[in-house]
Amino acid sequence: MKDKFQNISDKIRELLKNSPLEDMENNINALIKNKCTDLGLVSREEFDVQTEVLRKTREKLEAMEKALAEYETKQSK
Repeated sequence: MKDKFQNISDKIRELLKNSPLEDMENNINALIKNKCTDLGLVSREEFDVQTEVLRKTREKLEAMEKALAEYETKQSK
């Protein structure tokens, strides 16, 4: 049964492949991507990458703050 639906879906996709509907879909997708860019929206992948960069930067900052505090403690003795 699943194969029948897949075959029907594939045939419909093939029929629409070279139709004006495909051009419309491509144009709409491009328009949406441009508007998202204009609004400053990013993809989930880009967001996840930046979140990881921020996490690593925060870890480095915390390590540097700890090292500085230890240094200041040693200097005050």
